[in-house]
Amino acid sequence: MFKSLARTISQIRFRISHRNTFAHVHKEAEFGQSLDPLCPKILHVFKGGYGFDELLRDIIAGITVGIVAMPLAMAFAIGSGVTPLHGLYTAIISGILIGFLGGSRFQVSGPTGAFVIIIYGIVYRHGYDGLVITSFMAGCMLALAGFFRLGSIIKYIPYPVTTGFTAGIALTIFSSQMGDFFGLSLEQVPPDFISKWALYFSEMGDLHLATFAIALGTLILMFLVRYFTPRIPAPVVGVLVGGFVVWAFGLPVETISARYGEIPATLPSFQPIHFSLERIIVLFPDAITIAILAGLESLLTCVVADSMTGDRHYSNMELIAQGSGNIACSLFGGIPATGAIARTATNISSGARSPVSAIIHGFTVLAFVLWLSPLTSAIPLACLAAVMVITSYGMLEINAIKNILRGPKSDWSIMLLTFLLTVLVDLTVAVYVGVLLASLLFMRRMSVMSSIEALEEHEVVRDFDESLVNQDDLPKGVFVYSISGPFFFGMVDRFQRMFMRRNPDIKVYILYMRDVPAIDATGIHVLEAFLAHRKSNDFHVILANPPARTRRILKKMGIMNALGENNICHSLKAAITRAEHLL
Repeated sequence: MFKSLARTISQIRFRISHRNTFAHVHKEAEFGQSLDPLCPKILHVFKGGYGFDELLRDIIAGITVGIVAMPLAMAFAIGSGVTPLHGLYTAIISGILIGFLGGSRFQVSGPTGAFVIIIYGIVYRHGYDGLVITSFMAGCMLALAGFFRLGSIIKYIPYPVTTGFTAGIALTIFSSQMGDFFGLSLEQVPPDFISKWALYFSEMGDLHLATFAIALGTLILMFLVRYFTPRIPAPVVGVLVGGFVVWAFGLPVETISARYGEIPATLPSFQPIHFSLERIIVLFPDAITIAILAGLESLLTCVVADSMTGDRHYSNMELIAQGSGNIACSLFGGIPATGAIARTATNISSGARSPVSAIIHGFTVLAFVLWLSPLTSAIPLACLAAVMVITSYGMLEINAIKNILRGPKSDWSIMLLTFLLTVLVDLTVAVYVGVLLASLLFMRRMSVMSSIEALEEHEVVRDFDESLVNQDDLPKGVFVYSISGPFFFGMVDRFQRMFMRRNPDIKVYILYMRDVPAIDATGIHVLEAFLAHRKSNDFHVILANPPARTRRILKKMGIMNALGENNICHSLKAAITRAEHLL
């Protein structure tokens, strides 16, 4: 969702083709099927068999991913309006904790581009303290969602909505990096899109040529690496080469240490959160947005990892892990975290065998902070801006956008609206409005698909046993209505209008419900209201062939008792026989 996967997946197809290398995955999966799905995946791995060879592969993969995660964590933190250390601490804490508790064998978690714009907005309006409260609340929501087994429900955000706000996030991230990309001296950049670009154009006369040259050169180099040697992490190459050029030629390009000071070689420390009811109420909508995005991206990353390896993740345990990781990040100086598709793909392609690799990735970042912080502090901000630009480009799912634009007008309209709201208004508003409109359109489509039709003269209906029933063969005073599709609030109006035109000569109505997969409370209520008129209007109602699930709902809601067991028949022919008896 939040990154185009075609290039990444194609890079590691050669790994997937060697299915024997993943034989242990299938063994562990079979073992894990009998366990509680709320049990962390790492326990399944250890109980299913874990030896020195697996540990060695995990160490190599974890170190590789840790090196890749370093520049990304700092770039995402800077783009979010916080210090690089916040991003590094997030990679450390989420990598270790979520790796240990997570429901996926291969997923790597950390700060991602999806959160950049929303974090920046929160920090801009409420400061880092507000972000801490928001992250804590979002983590609690995620953990509760997993505990109450909502892992499958959270994935039901419509595709046009996710594509729209992903494209909007990509454009917003790109916009947020132009100050560092061009070397503009800006004290504070406004979060809204139009004001931001107005400020850029007004300050473009102060463009810093050396900074722009390093940023542009780093960006071009990363595109070349991706094209010619896709197995080599482009951000690592770009940052190393760009930093070396700045150091070797003594270019006057701003570095991390110049703006934020030296990165301290210290462990994350506990930072108590100061709550207040007023701040909780104000930040609650942002917390919901972070929880939804974190849940969506982490579960999508798990699905992608499963498709690459043949493994099976546990959605609910993954949500609990993501919630725990975000709570810990908020308590120890981090920012929101979630599953990272690119780092997870790198983890798999590097030979990872278990969640141990994600844990080692976290310790690798920690080692950089403790022992290589002077080197890290010397990274040019222009290089990190270029990393964010290429990340935003990767988030644009161009093929997905083209496919949606070729589809129904309702889908691409929702996508464009979500995109515009994300860019021009707010990501939270975009998600809520997009989901609401998509839900309304879905209800409308379901309503169109559902129908209630009278069996006209000479018309034939196919019974459950494939025999044919002709309207002309019905006894006088018997009429059949065929209901198709979910009997829910979207078709209630048609049901009521149909029976308002009731013929007084009709003494028995047969509702043929063979194709009614479900009935909701509104449908039950309307059916009860219709049955209440039987005595006063002197007619009978028979239900023919309701499916087992619909029959169970009717029984629970008392319709079967009100109607009588004899008036619920297993077939249309049986219903006609019952109608003859009533007449």
